[in-house]
Amino acid sequence: MSEIAPLKLAVIVGSTRSGRIAPLVAGWVADRAGRHGGLEVDLVDLAEAALPDDLDGSSPQVTALAPRLAAADAFVVVTPEYNHSFPAPLKTAIDCFRTEWQAKPVGFVSYGGMAGGLRAVEQLRQVFAETHTVGVRDTVSFHNVWEQIGDGGEFPVDPAGCDAAAKTMFDQLVWWARTLRTGRAEDPYSA
Repeated sequence: MSEIAPLKLAVIVGSTRSGRIAPLVAGWVADRAGRHGGLEVDLVDLAEAALPDDLDGSSPQVTALAPRLAAADAFVVVTPEYNHSFPAPLKTAIDCFRTEWQAKPVGFVSYGGMAGGLRAVEQLRQVFAETHTVGVRDTVSFHNVWEQIGDGGEFPVDPAGCDAAAKTMFDQLVWWARTLRTGRAEDPYSA
């Protein structure tokens, strides 16, 4: 029996605001992905990618990010909720690419106030469906995220429930990623 190659997971940091909590949450996600096993994590910070607002597919920023997304077998989007939706730079990132998303699964980790970013996730599900991406059912959400940061910067302060939710999401993501990777290899996807 041949050894199964690790799955490549792109963790996309959807917030670009200064003073954002996104890197803290994304670091936790990357750590949990590493603990899950069988995943090689590529942390894609949209603040560093600095994609153009005009969706110029030939811009150096887009051409630099395209191979990283194309190489991914799966995605996890880390998003805050801004005004009951997701950040504009995240929409730009989705719209700048096409084939890079197709026939791959996406999981969601959200954070915010009382709703924990879940309204942003519901909108992202619709957008990603249009890119021929498979959204996994279970998500991780941090409600009142500011209360989840300890005095020493530890996050989350009570990880048990979050860790269990992450395991469930990663279990689903890995199943879909393996299944779709096999499918793409046997019969390349075209939309």
